[in-house]
Amino acid sequence: IVSVIVATVVMFAVGAVWYMGLFAKKWAQMHGMDKLRNKEMKKLSSQMGPFYGLQLIMTIVSAWALAYLMSLLPNTPPSVVAIIVWAGFVLPAIVSGVIFGGTKSGDIVPKILIQAGEALVRVVVAAWVISLF
Repeated sequence: IVSVIVATVVMFAVGAVWYMGLFAKKWAQMHGMDKLRNKEMKKLSSQMGPFYGLQLIMTIVSAWALAYLMSLLPNTPPSVVAIIVWAGFVLPAIVSGVIFGGTKSGDIVPKILIQAGEALVRVVVAAWVISLF
C-alpha cells in the first residue's frame, strides 16, 4: 500500500510539472485559458477541488492497477510493464479522447503529444517507484 501511495504522489507531481510548468502556456492556449482575466481564472481555480479529488481517486486506482500487474509479472522489468500499459491502454484512450472530444483540428496533434508524453513519463516513473518497494 505504501508503494501505491508514493506512486500516486509522484504521478500527481509529474502531472503538475508537465501541465503547470513545461507545457502550461500551450495547454492554456489550447483550452482558451490564455484569454481569461485574472478574476475569471480565480473563479475557475476555486471550482477545481472536486475535479482534483476525482483525479486523485483515479490516480490511486491507476497506481494500484500498475502495482498489481507488476506483481503478476515479477520477471518483467517495470519499465517494460509500464510501456505495455501505456501503449496498449493509455495511448489509445488519449488519442480517441482527443480526436472525438471536440478538440480544434489545429490542436489535435499537439494535444495528443502533450498528453501522451505526460502519460508515458507518469506511468514509467510510477512503475519505477513501485519497484522500489
